[in-house]
Amino acid sequence: MSDFLEFASHNALLFLALFVIVGMLIGGEVLRRVRGISTLNANEALRLINDQEAWVVDIRDAGEYKAGHIPQARHIAYETLSERIGELARAEQRPIILYCRSGATSETACGLLKKNGISNAYSLKGGLPSWVDARLPISRKKT
Repeated sequence: MSDFLEFASHNALLFLALFVIVGMLIGGEVLRRVRGISTLNANEALRLINDQEAWVVDIRDAGEYKAGHIPQARHIAYETLSERIGELARAEQRPIILYCRSGATSETACGLLKKNGISNAYSLKGGLPSWVDARLPISRKKT
């Protein structure tokens, strides 16, 4: 135990960085839960698409959308989302799955939808790369 304390005292910045990173990870998760944002992995998203006819919304920019997107995904760039929330309200009781490049922006977008009364919004955890990693199809056709 004394070796550990000696190591810690000689590497205070290293331990400070460790505590900051752990704090950020825990804080991000707590914030997501407090804001009421739900996330799904790729397989859970696919289940919602197949079983409940979930709407899928790609909030990346137009170039990224054209390069490849989830089949049947609607394209609503994040920058225009607040102006186009009415389109998503037409989903009625269907789940809405938002995705971006990494999952961070889609979590923010879910928060925006929740603030505007759309409670059935989900963020694809890990964004489009998690969909591709699960070996699920992507499309390059415009929908």
